Amino acid sequence: MIALGSDHGGYDLKQKVIAYLEEKKIPYKDFGCDSKESCDYPVFGRAAAEAVADGRCEKGIVICTTGIGISISANKVAGVRCALCADTLSAKMTRLHNDANMLAMGAGIVGENLALEIVDTFLNTPFSGEERHQRRINLIEG
Repeated sequence: MIALGSDHGGYDLKQKVIAYLEEKKIPYKDFGCDSKESCDYPVFGRAAAEAVADGRCEKGIVICTTGIGISISANKVAGVRCALCADTLSAKMTRLHNDANMLAMGAGIVGENLALEIVDTFLNTPFSGEERHQRRINLIEG
């Protein structure tokens, strides 16, 4: 199950991600927002992050206009490693090396086609499991 969250600036792109997940038959839970009406990204970033942290969802995807604020909000939740990605290489490497469990994107930064390629890469790249990377994750987690 994939946790989703966005603010008004990420709403349209989140709808595209939902269509992608439905097409691929990947289950998801949308933690909001539910429209393009102005709202506060920390509410929805935290809700999605908490679902990942407590195990209700395996991974999460959060979106705001730049991806910055919502990624910061998600990363405040213990156990979340949310990576802001604007290209597929970053999405691949954050899964391989950081075992990131959440992806943040900026709807005003990446277009729909690139965003869906980033999502596909993030969801389909496994953690490498290499000792050096696990050691570093353990240091991050403290």
